[in-house]
Amino acid sequence: MKVLGISMGRKNERSDIYCKQALMGVEAAAKASGKEIEVEFINTVTMDIEQCRGCGACSKAPDGKIKCILKDDYLELEEKVLDADGIIIVAPVYSVGIVGQLKNFLDRFGAAHDRASMIDEQNKRRQDGRPLLDERYFKDRYCSYIAVGGAWTEDWTCLGLPMMHLFSCSQAMKVVGQINANDQGRKTSPFLDPPMMADVFAMGENLANNLGVPYEETTWFGKEGTCPVCHLNLLMVNGTDTVTCPVCGIHGKITVEDGKLRVNFPKEQIARARNTITGLNEHHAEIGEMMRICIPILQEKKEFLAEKKKEYMAYKPKWS
Repeated sequence: MKVLGISMGRKNERSDIYCKQALMGVEAAAKASGKEIEVEFINTVTMDIEQCRGCGACSKAPDGKIKCILKDDYLELEEKVLDADGIIIVAPVYSVGIVGQLKNFLDRFGAAHDRASMIDEQNKRRQDGRPLLDERYFKDRYCSYIAVGGAWTEDWTCLGLPMMHLFSCSQAMKVVGQINANDQGRKTSPFLDPPMMADVFAMGENLANNLGVPYEETTWFGKEGTCPVCHLNLLMVNGTDTVTCPVCGIHGKITVEDGKLRVNFPKEQIARARNTITGLNEHHAEIGEMMRICIPILQEKKEFLAEKKKEYMAYKPKWS
């Protein structure tokens, strides 16, 4: 088995240190349990990972391999992720949410590797006798995340971990641990914060111990949180007693007991979270229905839309 540690911060600084500390925890757990686990570390800060251009070429995969046509360092990182059984991502939070390089990678990796879509495509290829998709696309994987921020409150780092969860959704990976490593401005260095370093090490151990375990039997490392799936505290409200976890897309009912807000997420909602095959199948069907409705309209209105587009293509604004 392989565990990949990805640091998206400055070389030899906090993100690197935490990532390597977690990998040391992986190695310690592997030694203690007798598991054969190979670890790899990569820093991406100087890698060239451009933004997705929405061209759709990655969805064609004529030879059984889903490949982005942009020739940059994304392809190298993609291969390392596909080879891994466990993944630890450590990323800095500069402006409330994750660093842009990680979002670029997620945009290009996510939709292109949607597991529900690929299962459907694989079944069609088997029936038609076409080249099959890479089997790595269908492998269970386990993830842990660390968001690294300077602010001493979580107010200025609160979207770091939620955005990191976008990485695991499309492939139905199981997130088994997370740490919001905020307050780095006052703590100065990870080496001066032994409790945090101990937690990071333990998070790595937990990841190693979960490798190969059925998703429903995995153990969690980190704060519990309001949502039972992502263990985060973000909620979307709509003026009723029903709320939605924006990370997992599941709905629950709010109650207030002894002055404390609680949310009950039914089992059927938990089972359809975004990072589950059920949730991904639901979205796959949604996309199919969208195509069923919009394609006939686009064909019917083809000439009208072409003429309207010409107007906007010719529009050249001038400074007043």
